[in-house]
Amino acid sequence: MPGIPIYQVDAFASEPFKGNPAAVVPLTEWLPDNVMQQIAAENNLSETAFVVHRQKEEYELRWFTPKTEIDLCGHATLATAFVVFNYLNPSVAVVKFHTKSGMLTVTKENSLLTMTFPSREGTACDVPEALVKGLGKKPKEVFLARDYLAVFETEEDIRRLEINVEELKNWMPLE
Repeated sequence: MPGIPIYQVDAFASEPFKGNPAAVVPLTEWLPDNVMQQIAAENNLSETAFVVHRQKEEYELRWFTPKTEIDLCGHATLATAFVVFNYLNPSVAVVKFHTKSGMLTVTKENSLLTMTFPSREGTACDVPEALVKGLGKKPKEVFLARDYLAVFETEEDIRRLEINVEELKNWMPLE
């Protein structure tokens, strides 16, 4: 589709080709979902953020992986805020994103961005065997909200995890 700008931003990085990349696609109106999905698939990054400006510092924001739409993505939200603050609306110091996860606010102070996250209360659950295989070690506790949160005894336990990415990618616990 000609005429649609796409920015690629490395979140959590102070130099190019570091951090966590996300594509940001500013739109004047929403494209059909299947078109946004195709753009995300072609970008082939973990997430592509689509953003529509509504008024002043308020925007609507949606995120797509190469395979599906998701309801929250922190690094792509920060990437989108970076694009807004630096290219689309440099006069604002606060951006409010209306999302499927509620309102996300990002503030800019000098070159630092701060974002509010929604809270998802987790409940303790049994430790799924597939999670243990994917992490390479059994967590002390596991909590389930939208996602699983694995709790380990020490920071060193986490540093020593032998993550099996393929095992985790094949594990679809909530579908």
